[in-house]
Amino acid sequence: MKSCLAGEGVSVHDVEFATIDAAFDSASMQRVLASAGELGARTLSVCGDDPDPARLAANFAALCNLAARHGMGVDLEFMPWRRVATLSAAANIARAAGRANGGVLVDALHLARSGGAPVDLAGLSDVLLATAQICDAPAVGPATMDAIVAEARAGRLPPGDGALPLDALLNALPATTTLSVEVPMARGGTPAERAALLFRKATALLEGRAV
Repeated sequence: MKSCLAGEGVSVHDVEFATIDAAFDSASMQRVLASAGELGARTLSVCGDDPDPARLAANFAALCNLAARHGMGVDLEFMPWRRVATLSAAANIARAAGRANGGVLVDALHLARSGGAPVDLAGLSDVLLATAQICDAPAVGPATMDAIVAEARAGRLPPGDGALPLDALLNALPATTTLSVEVPMARGGTPAERAALLFRKATALLEGRAV
C-alpha cells in the first residue's frame, strides 16, 4: 500500500471505522492504529454507541491517547441512528474527553438529518473540527430511521445535485478543516468514472460557492 500511495502521489488522511459501544476496548485498536500511522494517516473516524456518556468519553479519551502515539487524532462522527446522534452530543463527548487530538467529524448529510444546520457550528470554537464530509441530498429527508440509514449508505447525491446548504457549511468550517467527499453510490459507471464525477462536482462547488 505504501508503494502504491507513493507511485500515485497521494496520501491517506483518515481510516475508518470503529464503534465505541459499551464493550469497547481501546487496546483492540492498537494494530489498526499502528498500520494507519505507518501509512501516514492523520485521523481515525469513530462513532459513539454507548448509552453511558461518561464511559463513552473515557473510552474516547483512551483511544485518543493511543492514537497520539502514532501521530494521529480521532474524529467522532455523529449519526442520527447512533447514541451520539447530533452535533451537540458529539461536541459534549469531545469536551468531556479533553484531548487535543480528539474532535468532531461533521458530515453534511448527518448534520441535516439530525436536525442541525451550519449555523450550529458557530459555538464550537473550542472543539477540534479536523474533518468534514460533503455530499448532497434532498432538503426533506426520509420519514423513517431505516430509510435515513439507507439514504446515508447508498442514497447520497454528488455535491451540487441536491438541496443541502453546502455553501453555508463550508463557510462555517474552520479553514484548517480537511474536506472529503462521501458519496457511496450503488450504481452509475465504473469506480474510476464515479470518482471522476465526484471530483468534478466537488471542484465546481468549491470554485463557485459564495464566500
